[in-house]
Amino acid sequence: MNLISQILPVERVLVDMPVSVQGDLFDRVGDVFARELGLAKKHVVSALTQREKLGSTGLGQGVAIPHGRIKGLKQAEGVFVRTQTPIEFGAPDGAPVSMVFVMLVPEQANESHLRLLSELAQVFSDRGFRDRLGDASDAVEAWSLFDSWNPNAANERSAAV
Repeated sequence: MNLISQILPVERVLVDMPVSVQGDLFDRVGDVFARELGLAKKHVVSALTQREKLGSTGLGQGVAIPHGRIKGLKQAEGVFVRTQTPIEFGAPDGAPVSMVFVMLVPEQANESHLRLLSELAQVFSDRGFRDRLGDASDAVEAWSLFDSWNPNAANERSAAV
């Protein structure tokens, strides 16, 4: 089991979300974290917005990994969103984003959230994975891609290149 699948239940995979700007995305994700985890939506939106002000969490290749620290949260939690149409995210390649993995971590986050960010960067650097994720017909299919992704196999592929 990879680290990503430990923080991403299928209920928090949202495919073809109709949002057009980053603020709307954060608002909708705030609703999900409020409903699923009982977190205050305003704290979620604020944490994500404040982190984004420090610098874009857009990776490039149509992917962003916004994240924020939440007081009282016990462990990292995630939501994956694939938007209907790409949205501006200030990614280094200038391309808009349609795949967004939102991660919340405890206020006193430690090395574990850095390992999660690293694993997320690794999975999204895999073009084949991004293509399959973009083609997934529904949330269950998209979630199964995360669940079955093997970081060790990815490391072996990159070492063989």
